[in-house]
Amino acid sequence: MLDDRDRKLLTLLQKNADMPIGEMADLVSLSSSACWRRIKRLTDEGFILSRVAVLDRGKMNVPLTIYVLIRTSDHSTGWTDRFRDAVAEIPEISEAFRLTGNIDYLLKVVLPDVAHWDMIYQKLVRRLNFSDVSSYIAMEEMKNTGFVPTSYI
Repeated sequence: MLDDRDRKLLTLLQKNADMPIGEMADLVSLSSSACWRRIKRLTDEGFILSRVAVLDRGKMNVPLTIYVLIRTSDHSTGWTDRFRDAVAEIPEISEAFRLTGNIDYLLKVVLPDVAHWDMIYQKLVRRLNFSDVSSYIAMEEMKNTGFVPTSYI
């Protein structure tokens, strides 16, 4: 079970994983060594999966976000495995979800422009059969924190 200090450390790390240990320790009222041990424990216990750098998508020339809704009539394990493999091999697909309801899969694709979406689409349809593929261009990013709430544990 996590305590308030653990939750606060997780929140601080989500905001800036490069924050110096001493600064984090001060913010959670711990010594630097006690703070480091807690972060190590949180990592060892799997609460912290990795530390990553968040890149500026504009500077990386992938400002466009397209959400893709996919329906398939084939729900076999073999089809799903081929779909997972295809998604894993396309770096422009930054997120992929299997859904309940009328839509089977949701993809988040980040690209330089719409023309690149057709290349990704062609890669997918060459490998798999779909009942329907619908794409939606995001006009404005209103919120994108990547944060996970820490208050439920």
